[in-house]
Amino acid sequence: MSSGGGDFGGGWGRQPQMQMRLGGALTPVLKVFMIVCGVGYIAQMLVGPSLTNLLGLTPVMFWHGAVFQLFTFHFLHANIWHILLNLFVLWMFGGELEILWGRRKFIIYLVITGLGAGLCQVLFTPQLDVPVIGASGVVYGVLMAYGITYPNRTVYLYFLLPIKVKWFVLGLGLIELMSSISARSEIGGVAHLAHLGGMVFGFLFLRYDRVYMRLRDSYYRRKLKKRRGDAKHIYVVRGDDDDKPTYN
Repeated sequence: MSSGGGDFGGGWGRQPQMQMRLGGALTPVLKVFMIVCGVGYIAQMLVGPSLTNLLGLTPVMFWHGAVFQLFTFHFLHANIWHILLNLFVLWMFGGELEILWGRRKFIIYLVITGLGAGLCQVLFTPQLDVPVIGASGVVYGVLMAYGITYPNRTVYLYFLLPIKVKWFVLGLGLIELMSSISARSEIGGVAHLAHLGGMVFGFLFLRYDRVYMRLRDSYYRRKLKKRRGDAKHIYVVRGDDDDKPTYN
């Protein structure tokens, strides 16, 4: 559950209204991602463990050529609660980012955070011989983006405890960092490294995107300024009435 300031109504002096909501917009890209996750889980139920072993991300298999697993493990889940929690968080926070960014950037972000989650897992646990599954790396990446974009919004932890999004995301990051360096990080079947990887790669993407946008804006401003400067030296020389204007 999250809340944020509303818009000002007509007239001066009115305070913004606090809006409470459960869930977000079910946008097109988000909807497709959630459907594919659902189809993947149903396929797991029908096919059995062999599908998980094939499409889940197993670091040992990855280093022996199963690179495709980087793109498939997000759509498989361990149980009904695993998939429901991931999809619930994506529904809560992902749609608003897609509306803000547009479909193209949102797709790129999902791909970057998903690949980053998988890469962190295979790089730091190359000898792991059990499959890692789930969209949690993407989920943590979405949470990172939401925390950077709307840091002062309030979410209700366990639907009871209000906390700013920035502190919520920071807390999650610290928990995953400590869990990743713990000797017991793989006990319980939780891929903390994948979670942390989604957050780190999401943060790096957003930092790069901001720098890129600033450089691009600076380039176009200089270009526009140069064109305006050149325009001062353009004048029209008109000849006879039948002649076309000539430009110098």
